[in-house]
Amino acid sequence: MKNILITVCARGGSKGIPGKNIKNISGKPLIYYTLRLAQEFQLQHPGTLIYLSTDSEKIKEVVEGLKMKGVNSNYIRPKKLASDSAGKLDVIADLKDHVEAEQNNPFDYVMDLDVTSPLRTLKDLETAFQKLEENKDALNIFSVSPAARNPYFNMVELSEEGFAQLCKNGSFLTRQSAPAVYDMNASFYIFKSKFFNDRVGLMDKALIYEVPHICFDLDHPIDFEFMSFMLENKKLKFNFLT
Repeated sequence: MKNILITVCARGGSKGIPGKNIKNISGKPLIYYTLRLAQEFQLQHPGTLIYLSTDSEKIKEVVEGLKMKGVNSNYIRPKKLASDSAGKLDVIADLKDHVEAEQNNPFDYVMDLDVTSPLRTLKDLETAFQKLEENKDALNIFSVSPAARNPYFNMVELSEEGFAQLCKNGSFLTRQSAPAVYDMNASFYIFKSKFFNDRVGLMDKALIYEVPHICFDLDHPIDFEFMSFMLENKKLKFNFLT
């Protein structure tokens, strides 16, 4: 049995969409959907613990009010890791260290589920987890979606002389003929414990899991309205936990 830690990180100081982690969407706080899927994964993997990481008493109260079995909320994120400049990997690592000390038992894997990118399924998590398990050299895997733009074909940057140039060189006549590129949709990240022991970068020996359905992060108010519309009008073409 593998020991797995699921981290659900929800900072209180959102600026783009104030209070977005607990803002109601289709009748439930946004964070509910992430916790619900974490529970589904836990049922399939009994060695799994689910922990909330937040600096907000309000978020903590909302999560505890949901009374979701197996969700631990006794960890409070340190102030130094609750600022805009705090890195997500440091936040996850601090929670991992806290729980391992509390449980006196190391984890084999850490799975981070992002609250603001909840359009994922249990099958997504299981498939990605298996892919990481089967690759002995890989240290982590994260979710991606096909990019709308391609740096080989229709993305430009300015040269030192101030003239536009393609971000990446290549002689491609169509976007379809250029190498595939992906957007990191921030939905989930899965790490082997060794990733944190060696403190390597996210892209060092990383795999990707291409989400086979719509998946995006809630960065702006219009994103929230779009996702609300899809959920309330059943526009998703895959089974989404409610």
